[in-house]
Parts: sequence; C-alpha cells; structure tokens
Amino acid sequence: MICADGIIIGSPVYSAEVTANMQALMERASMIMEESPELLMHKVGSSVIVARRGRIQNALDQINYFFLNHEMYVVGSNNWNRIWEHQDISFTEDEQLQNMVRKIGKDMAVLLKALH
Repeated sequence: MICADGIIIGSPVYSAEVTANMQALMERASMIMEESPELLMHKVGSSVIVARRGRIQNALDQINYFFLNHEMYVVGSNNWNRIWEHQDISFTEDEQLQNMVRKIGKDMAVLLKALH
C-alpha cells in the first residue's frame, strides 16, 4: 500500500461487517501508521463491498473510515460501491456491476491525474 498511488479495498460481507482478515489488515496497517502517519496521506482510496443480503453499510463505512483516518482521498461511485451477489447471475453477466467497477477505476484515474 505504501508504494501505491491508489488503493481499492474490497470485502465480502457475511455478518454486517468486513471479514476478519480485512479487519486485521486495516488494524495492522493502522498500527504502522501510528509511527509514520504520512505513509498513506494524500493517496486515493476506494472500497468495494460484495453482499448477498443487506447490512452492507457498516462494511463500507469501516473501509472508508480507514481511508479518512489516514488522510486519504476517498472515491465514490454511482452505486455506493456495493455489489449485490445474485445466485442466478454472475459478475461477468451483470453489466450494471461491471459499469460501477469501471466508474470507480475511471474516477480514481481522474483524481490521481489531478493530484499529480
């Protein structure tokens, strides 16, 4: 993450929050940032949440708070950066989801270009 200009963090939601592994990653990174808070400062971040049911806002907030607490710029999307998993359709067949992910990438590129 230190070498990246932009960071996309994604997590599935099983129980109204990011997964334990994602939580551990963010907590571990936060401990490193305690000693060197500038490491993520002014980088661009975006989150992608995948869920089958509701209660995804908590997970989205967790990742966005991680970005904001480290003074990163957060890029949104036109669909709250969330992907609803459907049993009858895959990501490769869902044009709306593909467009949302493309939009995140494009918006991140625009912001990165403006910052540099």
